[in-house]
Amino acid sequence: MSEHSASEPLLTLTGVHTHIGEYHILQGVDLVVPRGGLSVLLGRNGAGKTTTLRTIMGLWRASAGSVTFDGRDISKLATPDIAQLGIAYVPESMAVFSELTVRENLLLAARNGPLDDARVDWIFGFFPALKKFWHYPAGNLSGGQKQMVAIARAIVEPRKLLLVDEPTKGLAPAIIQSLIAAFRELKDTDTTILLVEQNFSFVKSLGDAVAVMDDGAIVHAGAMRELVEDLDLQQRLLGLSLDSHQ
Repeated sequence: MSEHSASEPLLTLTGVHTHIGEYHILQGVDLVVPRGGLSVLLGRNGAGKTTTLRTIMGLWRASAGSVTFDGRDISKLATPDIAQLGIAYVPESMAVFSELTVRENLLLAARNGPLDDARVDWIFGFFPALKKFWHYPAGNLSGGQKQMVAIARAIVEPRKLLLVDEPTKGLAPAIIQSLIAAFRELKDTDTTILLVEQNFSFVKSLGDAVAVMDDGAIVHAGAMRELVEDLDLQQRLLGLSLDSHQ
């Protein structure tokens, strides 16, 4: 457990700017992720959501501002050092090692030694297909099954913070229901989740806090319940009711 107060945010971005080549993508992002629960980052394509996750992970370097995790400024740390602090990242690309089996993919992600059988059984409870394909090359799996592997890799050991980029994109409804069950149970552990997602029917049933991005900055932050219940706020922030995205 952290020595920091449970009331302190787990993650805070303050005035974060990120440049990618000549492009100024993040333009002063202020984002607070409370400790515990699931926070959602919404916004149109190109608003800067993925860049925000990649900047937190150190994959792209903030050109100004600070990223504070669990009371420590991590904005200058290398990505492996950030991961070692207890942050896992599931990119939209479903990064898995295609030539390796499902088991070998999880084994590589278990930095602290051999796989914990009880933890693996817990993961199988959400994603039974992974047990079925345990010894199959990950590259032979469907897109939804690869997404399961990517998420399983991220949670094969307990993490303080899980960053997930559009996990339901292109997935069948049954697999989405499995993801909902997995994220619900993760919320009840010591794992805090920051989720980028366009499927509002998915996030409105899970999210505790929400932030909306536009043009590289946060334009709204508050409780998910407030955004779900306020159609005028949805219209003002996103240009149309979020319910139309279901």
